Amino acid sequence: MGKIAVCIPTYNEKENILAIINAVHVELPDADVLIVDDSSPDGTADLVKNHAKENAFVSIKVRQKKEGLGAAYLDGFSTLIEKGYEKIIQMDADFSHKPEYLPEMVKKSDEGYTVVVGSRYVKGGGTLNWSIDRRIISRGGSFYASTILGLGVHDVTAGFKCWNAKLLEKVISTPLVLSGFGFQIEMAFRTKICGGRVFELPIVFPDRTEGTSKMSGKIFKEALFGVWKLRFMGRKIMEK
Repeated sequence: MGKIAVCIPTYNEKENILAIINAVHVELPDADVLIVDDSSPDGTADLVKNHAKENAFVSIKVRQKKEGLGAAYLDGFSTLIEKGYEKIIQMDADFSHKPEYLPEMVKKSDEGYTVVVGSRYVKGGGTLNWSIDRRIISRGGSFYASTILGLGVHDVTAGFKCWNAKLLEKVISTPLVLSGFGFQIEMAFRTKICGGRVFELPIVFPDRTEGTSKMSGKIFKEALFGVWKLRFMGRKIMEK
């Protein structure tokens, strides 16, 4: 199975954070959990710090300011790679990524897939309690990006993934071009460039029940225009 860490970025997640940490631990009792908090004003970091005092599998990295999802993940990924983890899982704090999928993701990773994607858009996957507009934008955006970039992946904007750390290290070896949800698309594009072996595990993705969604139309617009930037730059994005 290898040494496993789960990386969870947070910003104002006090309603969810302890519950998601404990739920992850139930599903993967041997895994460590790293919270990357962008100095949440609601006290998320303090809750995690207190929890970590009695739970050795929990650690936290507090960033000085809010710089976006991509920057938080890259910070967390680099920290975990340096610590020698063999598998690194990325997921949200709001239970839209259900912890019960984690064991199957790790199992598929053990079978040799270098990236296991929790996918909404393969057979058996889907979304729950989403508006029609949101479903059209998300699914259409994934199809659009995958087609333009030739990715062969159904859920390009997925944020629930289990990485082989060696591949992940290659993928983030040069600065990323895009941020926000464009970050997820660029990571998928870089995975293709690096020859990653991808498996899409079907998941059902519910809308969050606590806290506030970070999703906006602006984020999707940035991602959709960013696709063309990646298309024109091609493999040059991986050149130092």
